[in-house]
Amino acid sequence: MLKLNKLVPLLKKRKRIGRGGSRGGTSGKGHKGQKARAGHNIRSGFEGGQMPLFRRLPKRGFTNAPFKQDFLIVHLGRISELFEDGAEVTKEALIEKGIIKHKKSIKAKKLPLVKVLSDDKSVKKLIIYADAFSKSALKAIEKSGGKAKAIKEIRGRDTI
Repeated sequence: MLKLNKLVPLLKKRKRIGRGGSRGGTSGKGHKGQKARAGHNIRSGFEGGQMPLFRRLPKRGFTNAPFKQDFLIVHLGRISELFEDGAEVTKEALIEKGIIKHKKSIKAKKLPLVKVLSDDKSVKKLIIYADAFSKSALKAIEKSGGKAKAIKEIRGRDTI
């Protein structure tokens, strides 16, 4: 049976430092030094002034991360649901319909890169302007009698 005088606290009491008593003045922090002070913060990898390991090891390889291009994916079925037959589908129209989101900020000067993918649904006859298309999306658009036009904003290469 639950008794109020026999309750066990859920949280362990925090060790309060520098208050004397059974823990002593240093209370597990040793004597002096950076780590004994209040508000100390040593970054990971700090070796006490010795040249850290990540700087001693040679740098190798190459990363393409600064040049990575992220595409916003749009499915043909979703476009067909929201646009009428024979309509022109542009990035601005996709933003207005709420299919893709674009932050109107100083950093986001250009519209995002859009890639159209097929999802095996019936497609209306549309003229679609996008940065890239999958092969199956191209076939589906052409099969329905529409047109797929690639916008060539991507760093010096054509994408279809």
